[in-house]
Formats: sequence, structure tokens, C-alpha cells
Amino acid sequence: MGAIGLGLLMAAGAARAGAAAPKQVLELRLYTVEAGEKRQRLDEFLGKVAIPAWNRIGIRPVGVWEAADGKRADLYVLLPHASMEAFATSRQRLLADAEFQKAGEPFLTLPKSDPLYRRIESTLMLAFDDCPKVEDAVKDDTRLFQLRIYESHSLLKGQRKVEMFNTGGEIALFRQCGMQPVFFGEALAGTKIPNLTYMVVFKDEAAQKANWKKFVTSPEWKAISGKPIYKDTVSHITNIVLKPTACSQL
Repeated sequence: MGAIGLGLLMAAGAARAGAAAPKQVLELRLYTVEAGEKRQRLDEFLGKVAIPAWNRIGIRPVGVWEAADGKRADLYVLLPHASMEAFATSRQRLLADAEFQKAGEPFLTLPKSDPLYRRIESTLMLAFDDCPKVEDAVKDDTRLFQLRIYESHSLLKGQRKVEMFNTGGEIALFRQCGMQPVFFGEALAGTKIPNLTYMVVFKDEAAQKANWKKFVTSPEWKAISGKPIYKDTVSHITNIVLKPTACSQL
């Protein structure tokens, strides 16, 4: 093994050794909503009612994002749970919160003819060993987020790709190249399974382009991606560029 590969494996091992805390259970929601007044109403509900209530029951930080190009009104919402039990009981605990019920009354009692949103699609994930908790490292107002979904054609290949990020050193290389993780999650339930989903954040669009170039041209990436064990681990990639809304805590 060369010095490059050894260095990445040592970095990955150090990250795992420092991650003694349990891995979070991550819920990524997609709220589909009409643009204009209905989107504004959903923003108000999330910012003034839902996020404070989620925080009170231990769900934090909550991320809320919209399409960076402004072409869609839909919102992505990330809810980190401390455990599977915390996730399973979150709805009951939320509805038992008197302040949520009081502040949310105008939104929660909307008629069928005028709903708060069209629907919610939800993906449930288990955080990775090398990124066990949601990270909040970039605070710039210009920050840009990239959400990527890697689908695999089999469970075995999907697990290989997870291993590639963890023990293979890919997350460590991301950090080395300035691609700051927000989360990495292996899908437990949702659509397009098997898949993993991750989000990285950059200071701005220029940093996004520069750091991706640094990553894909690095000798470390050539060494990792060239290993036969990782061949054909990804069959389809979905790439979504997002920006935070005013109420986002990430």
C-alpha cells in the first residue's frame, strides 16, 4: 500500500475511533408545495411552529433547503434523530407538545381544499461510521449545498459503496479536498433502494467547482476508484444543488 492510501486509511480509522457516539437516524423529507402564497405559508409553519417544536423534543439541527436555481418551490427538510426509538416516537411527542398544538392550530386545521402542502415524501437513513452525526461547519451566507443520491443495482454493490466511503477512505478524502460533509446516510426505507444519500456544503459556487476539481483529479481518488472491489457499485446518481431557506439551522 502506498503512502497516499495509507494516509487516507489512517484518517478514516481516526474518524471512526473518535465517533464513539451512536450513529444518528436521519429522516430526509421532501415537501411538495405550490409556489407563491402556499410556499410562504409552509415557510412560516416550519420557521415559527415546527422547527421550535422539533428542537424541544430533541431534534436538532433542522435543515431546510430549496432549489438553488429557484425553479421549484418544493422544500427538503432534514430531521436528525438520536435513535430508532426517538424516530418512532417523534410524531407522538410532537403532537403531545401543547405549544406546538397552540401555535400550529391555524396550519394544522386547514381544510382539505386548501392543504399546507401537497404531500411529504420521506427517506429514512442510518448515518455512516465516518460521519455518525449531522455536521454544521460552514456558516457563510453564500453557502451552497449539494445533495447526491447513489443508487446501486444490488444490495452487495450498495454495501460496497458504503464501505468505499467509510473504510475505503472516500469521506476522509472529501474532507481533505474541502468538501465538508453535512451527512452521509444509508437508506433503510424510502424509494430507489438500495441507495445511499449524502450532502456536502461549500462556501460558495466557486468553492464547489474548485473543490470537486481537486477531488476528481487527486491521485488518492484515482487509487480508491481504481480498486476492483469497488467496480460497478453505483448504477445511477441524482445530483441536486440547494440553498438554505431563512429558517434553516444548517
